[in-house]
Amino acid sequence: MHSYAKLFATSQEPRMSDQNFRSILTGSFSTPCADNPTVAMIEAAYHHAGIDARYINCDVQASNLADAVKGAVAMEWVGFNCSLPHKVAVIEHLDALTDAARIIGAVNCVTIRDGRTIGNNTDGKGFLASLKDVVDPAGKKIFLLGAGGAARAIAVELGLAGAAHITVVNRDAAKAETIAALVRDNTDSETTATPWEGKVQIPVGTDVVINATSVGLGDANALPEIDLSTLKKGQIVADVIPNPPMTRLLREAREKGCTPLDGLGMLVNQGVIGVELWLGKTLDADVMKKTLRDIFGVSGAS
Repeated sequence: MHSYAKLFATSQEPRMSDQNFRSILTGSFSTPCADNPTVAMIEAAYHHAGIDARYINCDVQASNLADAVKGAVAMEWVGFNCSLPHKVAVIEHLDALTDAARIIGAVNCVTIRDGRTIGNNTDGKGFLASLKDVVDPAGKKIFLLGAGGAARAIAVELGLAGAAHITVVNRDAAKAETIAALVRDNTDSETTATPWEGKVQIPVGTDVVINATSVGLGDANALPEIDLSTLKKGQIVADVIPNPPMTRLLREAREKGCTPLDGLGMLVNQGVIGVELWLGKTLDADVMKKTLRDIFGVSGAS
């Protein structure tokens, strides 16, 4: 008898029927996807928590999105993330939306329960969780740069969290007004749109400044066109850019006595929230953040 046959014939050893070789499946659909570090941070946290689950990073072309969603359901995944360019297109392939996803008009997190797909949006929720580590936005005046998907999600969540006033600033003023109207129509926050012309000035009395543009992504010297002299000591200055975590905007703000808030927290909190929706378990955010810092080659003090 071969040694491996003896193994399974020995009563002291566990039988094949006692073993579970099936991992819980989660993942992400986007294209391109090779530079998405979410897989590394979530799998590191799964391992740390002793959860037998996988996060599979899938390159899904637009023409294959419907089949990808059906495939996730067929293979009994518990959920998946959607990133560019699928955040809006995925909606027509889902069974239901949460209120936040419906208001924002985009989905980045899908939960699968009993074969039904439920779309949520954790972009703004991830940012809000990070912001609340330093300040409660309720009653605060917010200055939001950008009018893309991240800005839309952040503005809606800030409105739902009770921000007193949100100013949305963008080169295309019409896009800024679309977000402002969305927040006004669905929350109690006063929201206005302002065209971004030249170096934008931060209004006196602003509590939180947020860069929700892509300026600074992968470029430690890039800086949004802001009149830095209008930043005031004591303000919170946040950036959605995760890499590099300490963008030039945040470095300049810190020099002026502002409290910087980097984009790593937003990315990590999205992962934490997503797994809570999928598995009902809370991952270790510190493990996830350390994993990202190792990937980006930065220290905890950067």
